[in-house]
Amino acid sequence: MSRRHTITLFLIVFVNFLGGTMVLPTLPLYAQRSFGASPETISFLLASYFIAQFLAAPVLGRLSDKYGRLPVLIISQIGTVVSFIILGTAQALPILFAGRILDGITGGNIIVAQAYITDVTPREKRAQGLGIIFAGFGLGYMVGPGIGGFIGALLNEHAPFYVAAAISMVTVLLTWFALDESLPAEERLARAQQKQVRVDAHAVISNHPLMLILLIAFCAQFSIAVMNSTITLFGEAVVFHGYTARDTTLGVGLLMTGTGVGQFLTQLVLVRPLVEQFGERRLVVGGAILRGIGMLSLTVFVSPWLVGSVSLVLVAVASGIMMPALQALTTTTVSEKLSGAVLGIYQSSASLGIIIGTSISGMLFSTSPTLPFAVGGIVLLFTAVPAVMMMHRTHDLSVQPA
Repeated sequence: MSRRHTITLFLIVFVNFLGGTMVLPTLPLYAQRSFGASPETISFLLASYFIAQFLAAPVLGRLSDKYGRLPVLIISQIGTVVSFIILGTAQALPILFAGRILDGITGGNIIVAQAYITDVTPREKRAQGLGIIFAGFGLGYMVGPGIGGFIGALLNEHAPFYVAAAISMVTVLLTWFALDESLPAEERLARAQQKQVRVDAHAVISNHPLMLILLIAFCAQFSIAVMNSTITLFGEAVVFHGYTARDTTLGVGLLMTGTGVGQFLTQLVLVRPLVEQFGERRLVVGGAILRGIGMLSLTVFVSPWLVGSVSLVLVAVASGIMMPALQALTTTTVSEKLSGAVLGIYQSSASLGIIIGTSISGMLFSTSPTLPFAVGGIVLLFTAVPAVMMMHRTHDLSVQPA
């Protein structure tokens, strides 16, 4: 992958996540304070995005294989811009749901960016290439929540959504002017003519390494979903109990910034040497264990300093080690011609975990503010079992022609 591709994709992902993460510390509190939403309702509001993404991701993956990466990437980014405007202007709770669902439907831009990287990166360098996605995410997560919390505290609860819409529009312009199509028309035509090679249900089920990867992705994202969807409420109820609403909004944003710091530094410094020394499969095992420990520590730590500098950073570092390696392994389980489609299936499995984790998180939080982190941590430790099993499977088992 050329330096121009690397820098451009990093900027696109960074700016996109900067806009997206700006609303994370404000959306749950916005729904709670302005519309009287309960924790259960807030969890369903957050889950609606992932439900829409779960249904749309495989379609977007196939569309990008058929029509090219850039058109699908641009359309999805425009959908994100519109969704933020809807959220910012909402006058009723159903409008909030509409905005989140629209963003989910068009939220396949990261999937298409991943497919773009697989188009222009050799297999042996894909973990590092896909690390660009997570580095951009990490940097966006590092500064986005803090900026969003600051804007919400300084101005009003609507302002972060408008700023996020403006920032997301920048990604449309970056994609339009700075990227070339990675999947030429002749390659798309060749893929369309290879009708006998496809990813159907039987091919997926019979591909044992892929099934293990999908199980790991489901469990990993389930666990992180129960944490992400309740960390704001946890901050208000426990970590910043007794603080003003303004200080809570700002404090939650700064806590989430700590997660971004850990993930960004991991991608910047650790991924390449760790992949070279240990290999992708061992990183998945180690990442699952470290992530579980970090999440379980949230059941003990209630100090803002410990939560922000230890628990969330440990979760972020483990995520930065684990997830790019897992996605890189996903592309080695099928033929090159199916890279976009299999990443769509991977994202659907991950989204299903997020949907279920987010949907039940409000109920878990209502039972006990620390219960989501206990459940998520235990599930993550369990994930190490299929990760170890994957280490003993064939490295490259492609989907067979139907």
